[in-house]
Amino acid sequence: MTHDLRIRQAGSSAVLIDCGDLERALGVFAALRIAAELGELTVDELVPAAETVLVRGGEAKRGLSIGPRLRQLADLHATVRADGSATPERTVAVSYTGEDLAEVASIAGMSIDEVITRHTAATYTVAFTGFAPGFAYLAGGDPALNVPRRATPRPRILAGSVGLAGAFSGVYPRESPGGWQLIGTTAERMWDSDRERPAALLAGERVRFVAEREQIRARAAAAPQERTTAAAGTPTLTIVSPGLQTLIEDAGRRGVAGMGVGESGTAIPLAYHQANRLVGNRTAAAALELGHGDFAAVAVTDAVLALTGAQRHGRITGQHGSRPAPHGTPFRLSEGEQLTLGAPERGLRTMLALRGGIAAPPFLGSRSRDTLAQLGPAPLAAGDTVANANETTRAVGAPEPAALAEQALPRAGETTHLRVLLGPRDNWFTDAVEQLTAGQWEVSPRSDRVGVRLAGQPLARDAAWVGRELPSEGVAIGSLQIPPDGQPVLFLTDRPLTGGYPVIAVVHDDDLELAAQLTPGTLVKLVPVTPPAATTPDQAEAPPHTQEKSK
Repeated sequence: MTHDLRIRQAGSSAVLIDCGDLERALGVFAALRIAAELGELTVDELVPAAETVLVRGGEAKRGLSIGPRLRQLADLHATVRADGSATPERTVAVSYTGEDLAEVASIAGMSIDEVITRHTAATYTVAFTGFAPGFAYLAGGDPALNVPRRATPRPRILAGSVGLAGAFSGVYPRESPGGWQLIGTTAERMWDSDRERPAALLAGERVRFVAEREQIRARAAAAPQERTTAAAGTPTLTIVSPGLQTLIEDAGRRGVAGMGVGESGTAIPLAYHQANRLVGNRTAAAALELGHGDFAAVAVTDAVLALTGAQRHGRITGQHGSRPAPHGTPFRLSEGEQLTLGAPERGLRTMLALRGGIAAPPFLGSRSRDTLAQLGPAPLAAGDTVANANETTRAVGAPEPAALAEQALPRAGETTHLRVLLGPRDNWFTDAVEQLTAGQWEVSPRSDRVGVRLAGQPLARDAAWVGRELPSEGVAIGSLQIPPDGQPVLFLTDRPLTGGYPVIAVVHDDDLELAAQLTPGTLVKLVPVTPPAATTPDQAEAPPHTQEKSK
């Protein structure tokens, strides 16, 4: 039965189902996935994790009132198993020569040979994915190999490294930092963008490791990073200066969370949709998202463009003289003319839409650049050509008022108010919740599309939670995660799907566009608001010394 599932608020369009342990989380995820496939549940994303399932979008916008329905569906499909027993077993050949193999043996109190024997004897289940595309958390290993993460993470771990962390085994799909204990390597590619299904492992599938006693002869090269800025279409613009970051973005990827891939897409969707309407594009046409700094491009052929989002002083120069570049209205850029834009005085990001859309090879149904996962078209560089996809579907639109008023956009030294909903783990910071919302936070220069880093008086956990580890769980866009240093990180569109630090609150969906426009030096005031449904006992959680949870 699922009557004791705890449903926690996770922003204005998501809830977190706390299942209590991994086995139940797998079952609930499998049941809700079936319900979604049958059309019984409408959601944008289901993100399984160690003990929870994040339900985002669709009916989850109802907040805590969706709890009874989720429990009903979980009970209805309770016979669906997520242990992969009906799927083929995948074998992964491992050369057990990892840097931490001897230390793991010492921690476990056994020989190296016994570590290898126990690691290869178990059948693992892909519990969930996250951290990076293709990174699968494998559960079901020998409890004797339950070892802690390294005290100090490595800044660089090679693709194919096999590691242990707590109750999980995993294989690094690409070079990245990490704190897992490394026991071996494999030539198997956990992620390959050229495959029809890029992720080798999906939630619910079964895996066994096979010892390859000799050193792997040929390590698979990491998948090359794509420079997919060119594609079939009409060359239209040549980039003269991309500023600090100019990206090709669209509405994002849907339904790929099972591969460890987030939705991504533009960070400023209101401005994005407005720009496409102005030039007559289809709803999901790709456009350019301009980051901080100057921007300049020359027209290879005549083009119709529109600028929305953060306003920039700009000019169009060429054979017809010089004229201002308008904002919020379509304009023509003739062959040979140059569009030059300065940095915004308010806000951070500007959309530049091209009539016909921007051509770039889609990946998993989207042309968007995911800066965390490093998927999709690479950031534009000087000399790159932007091609027209020729996908126009309607007439050029009339000028529109800005999605966010210019005076509302953030500016360094001024205060921007963001509404937040407390939870799902605000109880970890009972004494710090008032501190979170009472003062102001300053936006750090280290912010990006993954997250806005806020600086202020560090938030401390309640004594009952000090030293505790939170099992990885799904992270909604807008989450304010609190790492050990106590400085909040506000996750934006390129967020990781799962995280291991508690989320004290989530920015309201209606303020995410404003959050994405925060500039370094801006002051942020967080304003608590009432969730979509009234608080219920579902949100209560006992401190760890009274809590009965399987770890």
